[in-house]
Amino acid sequence: MKHNSDIEKRRTFAIISHPDAGKTTLTEKLLLFGGAIQTAGAVKNNKIKKTATSDFMEIEKQRGISVATSVMAFEYLNKQINILDTPGHKDFAEDTYRTLTAVDSVILIIDCANGVEAQTKRLMEVCRMRKTPVIIFINKLDREGRESFDLLDELEEILKIKVCPLSWPIGIGATFKGVYNIYSKELNLFAANKTKISEEVIQIEDVNSSDLDEQIGNNEADLLREELDLVSGVYDHFNREDYLSGEVAPVFFGSAINNFGVKELLEAFLDISPSPLGRETDMGFIEPNDKKFSGFIFKIHANLDPKHRDRIAFLRIVSGKFERNTFYNHVRLDKKIKFANPTSFMAQDKSVIDEAFPGDVIGLYDTGTFKIGDSLTEGSEFSFKGIPSFSPEIFMELENKDPMKSKQLEKGIQQLTDEGVAQLFIQQPGNRKIVGTVGQLQFDVIAYRLEHEYGAKCAFTPKRYFKACWMTTDNQKELEQFIKAKSVYIAKDKDDNFVFLAETPFLLQMAQADYPNIKFHFTSDFKVGIEN
Repeated sequence: MKHNSDIEKRRTFAIISHPDAGKTTLTEKLLLFGGAIQTAGAVKNNKIKKTATSDFMEIEKQRGISVATSVMAFEYLNKQINILDTPGHKDFAEDTYRTLTAVDSVILIIDCANGVEAQTKRLMEVCRMRKTPVIIFINKLDREGRESFDLLDELEEILKIKVCPLSWPIGIGATFKGVYNIYSKELNLFAANKTKISEEVIQIEDVNSSDLDEQIGNNEADLLREELDLVSGVYDHFNREDYLSGEVAPVFFGSAINNFGVKELLEAFLDISPSPLGRETDMGFIEPNDKKFSGFIFKIHANLDPKHRDRIAFLRIVSGKFERNTFYNHVRLDKKIKFANPTSFMAQDKSVIDEAFPGDVIGLYDTGTFKIGDSLTEGSEFSFKGIPSFSPEIFMELENKDPMKSKQLEKGIQQLTDEGVAQLFIQQPGNRKIVGTVGQLQFDVIAYRLEHEYGAKCAFTPKRYFKACWMTTDNQKELEQFIKAKSVYIAKDKDDNFVFLAETPFLLQMAQADYPNIKFHFTSDFKVGIEN
């Protein structure tokens, strides 16, 4: 059936890493191979004055970091590839965690000099929790770095996942000559090339052949043979099922900035990675080949194009076929909606589509109808599970610096918190706005966007809160007593749920002990049973 073949040809994945490991650079080079762009911009290179294709927000261009997930689609070798390029900075980890709910697999980038870093570890924990298949790309082999076996040991020890090298480097830094592709039995010789695609691949089925010595020299060939023997002795033979179940991570080596090792990574990825997978709902599991359409919103972005005050909700299609100008059921609102201009993305470039299939990520123009986690279906009444939202770590009170712009400030902070940039808690009396984030940098982004997108200036005053706790109980009287007793620390979130803003771990423990019939939740997703 055509529908099944449309599903099978799709690959939807995220690229994740610690900041500066080369994530956005690798994304660009994959787009280069796919013909989606013609030349690669140099990330954070002031001489060239270009910014990365996927970094479209002005503040991202200024700081040289990705702070919002970008979606890019292109075709390569008859596969429809959907890349979600995520923020690497820890302050925007929550956006990355949500993005991981929308993908079927992940490419994790490791800097060969730095190895496993803090953010890498946190991201891998989320992948392991969701059993997401992971391929690891060890980057920057053209620079001096750590010994390959040491890196693999560290990956297994810290990330708690078995690894399986599918390519192997020949030298490193000044002595880097290329990689031997174990998976396809090819030798790829290194040539520094930042903007074009290298085609120099030599087929060497037998590494004991003298052809290898002629290509890289006797000493390097002997060392490569010795290391490949050790690889085959230490690491299990690649098993795709183990990879798909998230138990084993294939490893590739290369240099993204030089387009080296990227083609091997991409082609092996297309060969072994999963086609679109189903998702769990509150009414059971939904398979991608189910005939009826369904999908969920995992990201919302206002003012994607500053020239047009648009707001776009990013929808991951789970099952069926999405069609333009067709009415679908917005489950939370119990409302029928149709979309005249659904779009696909190439970073900031958008094009209207008539149809889309499981695995695709499309943009829906939104007038404030959607919230993160909303489900769209073809009539069915179910909601998808597992869109993570965490208790903030930093809390600040929002202050309006220009009373004449109160309406703009109100609209801006509502839209930004709908996007998931931060969480908003309203305290009474006085309608005081407490903004909670997982990182300090988010406040800079909020202030910048409020001023430049909404014309509203603000300031932030730190608040000493430990956690935001949502509350559920079967004892309504006890909840009312608690809210009255703790009124100074009670707020409401944007969905009108009561939230207890605990000042310290001790005061939270006291509240739990004094009010045993109230359950305190550290995520707003308590209704679907997700805790952290």
